Amino acid sequence: MYSAAFRYVRAKSLEEAATMLSELGEEAKALAGGQSLIPLMKLRLSKPTALVDLNFVPGISQIEKRGNAIHFGTLARHAQIEDSEIVARIPILHDCAAGIADVQVRNRGTIGGSLAEADPTGDWGPVLLALSTEVACSGPQKTRTIPLSQFFLDAYTTALAPGELVREVIVKIPPRNSGGAYLAFKRCAPVYASATAAVQLAMQDKDTCSDARIVLGCVGLLPILAAEAERELSGHKITPRAVHAAGEAAMAAAEPQSDMRGSAEYKRVLIGSLVKRAIEIALRRARGEHVEASHEYAGRA
Repeated sequence: MYSAAFRYVRAKSLEEAATMLSELGEEAKALAGGQSLIPLMKLRLSKPTALVDLNFVPGISQIEKRGNAIHFGTLARHAQIEDSEIVARIPILHDCAAGIADVQVRNRGTIGGSLAEADPTGDWGPVLLALSTEVACSGPQKTRTIPLSQFFLDAYTTALAPGELVREVIVKIPPRNSGGAYLAFKRCAPVYASATAAVQLAMQDKDTCSDARIVLGCVGLLPILAAEAERELSGHKITPRAVHAAGEAAMAAAEPQSDMRGSAEYKRVLIGSLVKRAIEIALRRARGEHVEASHEYAGRA
């Protein structure tokens, strides 16, 4: 299916893009990588009247460490993030970037576009919510910074005002003795996941967790912060019993819907399994171990 007709314009700066979007009206959209937006347009689930292309704006694809944070330009590509030595110090970010769809999508898709689209099946939302993340935004007349926890309002809906764009994604570097992991379960690489889990742990010592963040993806209209699961770990020794309890609490927090990727009950059980495994990987990483983590696919031996 082809998309509905739309006007196409190129911006030379984010300021110009913001002005264009404001002038073109609320039905206009910014085009970054297009890996979420274009399929929705082809299905006519999204019908923008105009697209403002950001791909010709210079200087907005950087990945830089500034102080105690990593700054991602809105057009930083998934593949670029996957290969970044700066990102490698936060393994959960590498897990996410390396597992998104296939190589073609990773070469085009962007971190800023992914967040702005607010797709409930997106990978970056749960991962960045498990970390301390802010979104720097630019509008026609002002700039502002929004905590990611306040950025997502509903499925495909964000706190961005009309004409406002994501300029940067700012991720605070976790403290020492921290570790995280992101796991997703899919039928195959190009399709959306049935369920995903992001876990980030800060350890007081080898066995005791001082703080835990557990965020669930693809099992609700928004990424779900599994607060009860976090409480099973924060301030406690991470024992097999605690890991099991956190997994059970995550299952209770999930709000899955039955669809072509599985029944609601299947996804709930899947979430419990993913959370337990992500906790175990995050714990080993927090202890200084090098542990590989990748997305899982149905039928893989």
